[in-house]
Amino acid sequence: MSEQIAFRMNLFDGFAAEYEKRHDEIFPELATALKDAGVSEYSIWLDPEDNHLFGILTRTSDHTMDALPDTEIVKRWWAFMADIMETETDNVPVQIPLKRVFYLP
Repeated sequence: MSEQIAFRMNLFDGFAAEYEKRHDEIFPELATALKDAGVSEYSIWLDPEDNHLFGILTRTSDHTMDALPDTEIVKRWWAFMADIMETETDNVPVQIPLKRVFYLP
């Protein structure tokens, strides 16, 4: 069984191209860690009017995403991205969970 989750993040003004470039060159170890944690079909969308990023991913019901923040590869990625997006003091991206209000299977 799987579930979808969605969240919003905030990109600093003027960094849309850089954000996309960095994700085009995602660390292979990070992609592997996400997949190993049960994540699939992960996409991030940009609203260019306000620089909000919208992430949507599918994860297995037995996912291990909660352990990802403790891994070296995730910490390294967050540090790499911290200069272009809103983060907490420990480089964790500010993420606002989104509530699904409609779904058409």
